[in-house]
Amino acid sequence: MHDKVHQAGVTERVALVTGANKGIGLEIARQLARAGVIVLLGARDRGRASAAVHALAQQGLTAQAVQLDLEDEASIAAAAASIAAEHGRLDILVNNAGIVDAEDGPPSAASIAAVRKIVNTNFVGTLAVTQAMLPLLRRSPAARIVNLSSSLGSLTLNGDPSSPYYSARLIGYNASKAALNMLTVQLAEELRDTPIVVTSVSPGYVKTDLTGHQGFLTAEDGARLPVQHALRGADAVSGRFVEASGDTPW
Repeated sequence: MHDKVHQAGVTERVALVTGANKGIGLEIARQLARAGVIVLLGARDRGRASAAVHALAQQGLTAQAVQLDLEDEASIAAAAASIAAEHGRLDILVNNAGIVDAEDGPPSAASIAAVRKIVNTNFVGTLAVTQAMLPLLRRSPAARIVNLSSSLGSLTLNGDPSSPYYSARLIGYNASKAALNMLTVQLAEELRDTPIVVTSVSPGYVKTDLTGHQGFLTAEDGARLPVQHALRGADAVSGRFVEASGDTPW
């Protein structure tokens, strides 16, 4: 076990970013590394994780590959054990990994298999990772958990005919993000007497594989808000659901 220390004597923060081999996850990892954070780049495929680490190294940034499959509890437990052995704690957890499925759709027509897979990955898998990492986060003096949500997970906006999200009826994906928001709310309450801050962040409509590159924002743009909350100091407020324009209604 070891801590890397700045010349000023301040211990560097350690961050795990799930689904970090591409898209917003990779950009979050890049921006955290630029901020001097020790970045653990989590991905299902070890080779893709290593390739992403190499890509960051070519930009002068250091990261470590961590094999992590949200649908494989053994891989989650192994990742937690390796982080404990190498670093002894975790200061930042960015729950970025998530999926969509072409067979998702409105409640009357969505494939049940697709909905089950989406919810199992986006919500149950994220819960499993969070549970496994909590003992390490509790060892941090001021840990941050950032859940990558979506305005599509807002019950308020889904029920508002004037909202641009009203017609986006993807029962599996939207429900998975609403459930993720419930995790943020309940976890923030459970941890209210600790220094751990939990936040749901909607990065916006970002051009990634997840959106079929149809978004308005670049991955660099979309990563800024999650990184801001991952690095937030003593003014951080737990249990918020935020997007670039401010707080989002649950």
